[in-house]
Amino acid sequence: MDSEEVEEIIVNLWKQDKSTSEIGMILRDRYGIPDVTLITHKKIVQTIKDHGMELNVPEDMRNLIIKALRLRTHLAENKRDVHNKRALQLTESKIRRLVKYYRRTGVLPRDWVYRPDTAEMLITR
Repeated sequence: MDSEEVEEIIVNLWKQDKSTSEIGMILRDRYGIPDVTLITHKKIVQTIKDHGMELNVPEDMRNLIIKALRLRTHLAENKRDVHNKRALQLTESKIRRLVKYYRRTGVLPRDWVYRPDTAEMLITR
């Protein structure tokens, strides 16, 4: 396969709401492409950005935000679950550390802030 075909597959999978890691696994399993950078000379995220589709939040932070939302809904029903309260604290701490890192590297704007009450809007594409 040439790079244009691989980029077309990546864009089609992105439009089907697949994450970048899922796209990589699909390319590996279905198409026999072990590494996209060998063919296209750029990563999956860069290919998505080149085609005008932007990521709201980096994928690792998005997964942590989804986990925090699930924990919050669980804790709303089970108020005395102290173990999951601690898990929520640890998860949100990881999110805050990632925010600091992504602000410093320029992936997120300097004024970007994680707020648990508006977290659900952050993960939509």
